[in-house]
Amino acid sequence: MALPESTYERLRATDCADEIAYVRACLRLYFAGPAASAGETWTPGLSDAVVTDIARLNKVGTFVLKALSRTPGHERPAELFQWLETYRRRTVSMNAACLMDSMAIHEALLDRRIDFVFLKGPFQQHLLYDDHFMKPSGDIDILVSPAGFLKAREALGSIGYEVSGKSRSVWWVRFLGEQHMIRGKGSKSSTVDLHYRLQQPGSPSPRDADGFLRRKRLVEITGAEVPFTSAADTLMLACISVAKALFNREPCAGYVCDIRASASRLGHADQQRVLDAAVSQGLEDTLLLGLRAADVLLGGTGTLLSSRAKPILARMGTEHRLNMVSAPWLSSRRWPQRRTVLWELCGRAPVRYLSEAGWAASADISRRIFERPAGP
Repeated sequence: MALPESTYERLRATDCADEIAYVRACLRLYFAGPAASAGETWTPGLSDAVVTDIARLNKVGTFVLKALSRTPGHERPAELFQWLETYRRRTVSMNAACLMDSMAIHEALLDRRIDFVFLKGPFQQHLLYDDHFMKPSGDIDILVSPAGFLKAREALGSIGYEVSGKSRSVWWVRFLGEQHMIRGKGSKSSTVDLHYRLQQPGSPSPRDADGFLRRKRLVEITGAEVPFTSAADTLMLACISVAKALFNREPCAGYVCDIRASASRLGHADQQRVLDAAVSQGLEDTLLLGLRAADVLLGGTGTLLSSRAKPILARMGTEHRLNMVSAPWLSSRRWPQRRTVLWELCGRAPVRYLSEAGWAASADISRRIFERPAGP
């Protein structure tokens, strides 16, 4: 969902180009590997508050912390480093609770023999970074088939989850293909995003979402094996998340980091299989968009996937592409029209474009009708 405009007010009111560059340099240092030690020099005048805002909105605080941990102690900005350590501790607490809730959900769905797969979250972080606590995970994302959606909702209800009022509407269930379910209140609450679709209207959806269920792998956690997306599908879902974030004009450097981490684990033959699978799903350009975003933000890698992704967004300047990914509040007046992005992601195929555009228009009408704020 799009972030409220108030989120960006302080950032829009400042010239934060240097702070944005600092965060990007830290991300590149992180992905350069443990042998890299030369980081971006902290210079007087950089704002701790602005850097933390950028890191928080992009969910990359722990990446920045780990990058700065490689620099000599006297070169680290003390206040920023302290904030990042606090951010890390909060992430550990949040994700530990998420893991415990995930295991309870796994047991409930397994008992009902419901086919499902976990998406993103601490499981993915461990697979990509050998660390369950790289990014804060406030929600637990689960994918089921359309036929299993109601059964899964009932199973979650049996362990105390209730459908959030805002996600009961036609727009949520029919067009987004998901519902929020919440258990408990306040700091002890737990939220599940129950999906049977994998993309919002306005960007191409997978032709075969059930394939993500068929290709799942088992991941061991606390002595149990839980279903998670395959390596190729993990990359594809990160690219779908970037396309969704660009549509909503949200910062998405955290997803871009997932793309780089996923792609770096694929050999040449695996990369070709990912491309072939994306073509069969109608998501080739969505995949290439995400890969190009990773190359622009983190530096190109010279792989097969990077070479194929170069033409995407080629008409935009590098700085503008960087801002689209990590600082959209700076490029809000220069964004391409959403229909232009959809046209590109549909491979400039008229029939596909008209189908997706019609679906998006229907969703927008439904949202205007069913998501209107309540009257006085």
